[in-house]
Amino acid sequence: MTKHLSRLVLLAALAAGSLFAQYDLLLKGGHVIDARNDIDGPRDVAIKDGRIAAVAESIDSSQAAKVVDVAGLYVTPGLVDIHVHVYAGTGMKGAYSGDSSVYPDGFSFRSGVTTMVDVGSSGWRNFPDFKQRVIDRAQTRVLAMLNIVGKGMGGGDIEQNLDDMDADATAKIAKQYPGTVVGVKTAHYEGPEWDPVERAVAAGTKANIPIMVDFGLFREERPFEELVTKKLRPGDMYTHTYLGRVPLLDDQNKPRPYLFEAQKRGVKFDVGHGGGSFWWFQAVGAVKGGFIADSISTDLHIGSMNAGMKNMANVMSKFLALDVPLKDVVRKSTWEPARQIKRTDLGHLSVGAGADVAVLRLDTGDFGFLDVKGSRKKGTQLLVCELTLRDGKVMWDLNGRAGTPWQEARTSTE
Repeated sequence: MTKHLSRLVLLAALAAGSLFAQYDLLLKGGHVIDARNDIDGPRDVAIKDGRIAAVAESIDSSQAAKVVDVAGLYVTPGLVDIHVHVYAGTGMKGAYSGDSSVYPDGFSFRSGVTTMVDVGSSGWRNFPDFKQRVIDRAQTRVLAMLNIVGKGMGGGDIEQNLDDMDADATAKIAKQYPGTVVGVKTAHYEGPEWDPVERAVAAGTKANIPIMVDFGLFREERPFEELVTKKLRPGDMYTHTYLGRVPLLDDQNKPRPYLFEAQKRGVKFDVGHGGGSFWWFQAVGAVKGGFIADSISTDLHIGSMNAGMKNMANVMSKFLALDVPLKDVVRKSTWEPARQIKRTDLGHLSVGAGADVAVLRLDTGDFGFLDVKGSRKKGTQLLVCELTLRDGKVMWDLNGRAGTPWQEARTSTE
């Protein structure tokens, strides 16, 4: 009885300490990279009630109910992956609006991702189903770009049906779900017409959101150069930047001038790695010549997750292997994509922002990275996600850094 009473007293004291602590959680001793706030150096990060409460060179550990030692690690905003396919569970065979998609929570947090944008798996006809089936049930923040095709990425004739590409209907659904629908997507079109792009732009204009283009079959009637220099508006995105068919490089293996012109006028280029859209021969020449994609993304689906893409941290590591500085790699995986989708509440660690945080370990050694054709490039740095927080809650903890030592944990089943 006495031992039981002592335990209750101890638990009450611990609870009282937590109740009166200034912060719920303190990430202590890490190196913060936060592009929005121009931070790239040692900082402590304190969290209270699911939000960033303080970022400072030193915060007193006694002020926090829990302190997590992240010395030697990088602390960044939660990663924002703006190209995924997560409209799973419909039973639709061989389609991104079905079996080719994956459920988000199994792939997000373990790679530091707290926000995913499904791009075009659903259209205005089936977005409500996607929302109730996946978005509303996920712990990951899932946003969406609506396919200009009403039925979304159903494959085959569904995606070639110009009669189902309705700008007004798409804009109407986008306005009905502001902040969740963050763009319009056109993808996989094989015909010679510009209609899918033009209708996507019309829908984006009506709803005041950007569009993303996966050009599908490249045709002489609709040149890629015209797409990015004339058809897309400032803020619109082309994904699959390092796809083999994209006319990126000239005869001297240098980036073509029109690419820089497009970026200068505000068109955004997204990586969209996927299972077929990242080739080393394109990426090496382009990046060496100064043409670097604006946002880093995975194009996560069943055909990419176990192949060269693997996960967000692996794709980021490929850009380290291309000699892109870590600070820029993090910016292109956090603040820049958040800006592109007009969700500037995300992608940073400002005081008052939701506490979406990734804690990354940067390993050095001899690593190899595959492109979509099985070509290997060596690298000396590999990013690994140690810890992921979503609104201040620990969602992934690779090495139990936020855990309680077992000797201090309750041994009783009471």
